[in-house]
Amino acid sequence: MPNLKSAEKRMRQNEVRHDRNVQVRTRIKNARRAMLEALEDKNSEKGAEALRTYSSVLDKAAKAGVIKKNTAIRRKRDAANGLRKIVSA
Repeated sequence: MPNLKSAEKRMRQNEVRHDRNVQVRTRIKNARRAMLEALEDKNSEKGAEALRTYSSVLDKAAKAGVIKKNTAIRRKRDAANGLRKIVSA
């Protein structure tokens, strides 16, 4: 248990941030799963929509500081490359 009032506040803030970060990471994982399912089905329209959603979720997570900006960029690039392979095949 913290001794200082500021340490108590910091604990409360950390709990709230932790809960938010867990929710955002779950959204990322769900969007990624939807993207991978669309790619496995070789459905380019569904894949394009899933890529749009996945990119949006990653950008919001990077903006909130849950993941780093370059991590979001790399993941979006990899997902787009996967979709590109499906469309060109």
